[in-house]
Amino acid sequence: MNETTQLPYQRERFYRRDRRSVPAARRFTCEALADWGLARAGRGDDVLLCVSELATNALVHGVPPGRGFRLVLRYGGGVLRAEVHDSGGGVPRIVDVADEGGRGLLLVAALSDKWGVGEREPGKAVWCEWETAPMGQDGRHR
Repeated sequence: MNETTQLPYQRERFYRRDRRSVPAARRFTCEALADWGLARAGRGDDVLLCVSELATNALVHGVPPGRGFRLVLRYGGGVLRAEVHDSGGGVPRIVDVADEGGRGLLLVAALSDKWGVGEREPGKAVWCEWETAPMGQDGRHR
């Protein structure tokens, strides 16, 4: 099977509005990276930090009381994508560096190859991507 027809790997998990959700999302991501052979691909720490930032932003700014967020991880075709879906309003943006907070998305922009915000009803999905070595037919990275 060639890369263009290879289906992506996908994992997702729902987290409650709870401070323990951020480290749990980081552990979940770490397990997925290890299972997909990406833990030592050189950017694992970047991925973990970005997932932490997106999860924290969802908890602080995007998750109304009584709700939670969903973390979706996809890997296929040489691209790893992390998405955090929440039901809050607003559009996240990178703030001026002089501002007191809000540097999380600045880190995400610096550590990922791409990032953005997608609409969903209700809320939004904030995502980031990294290009990785595509897998060969034998399931190993080239």
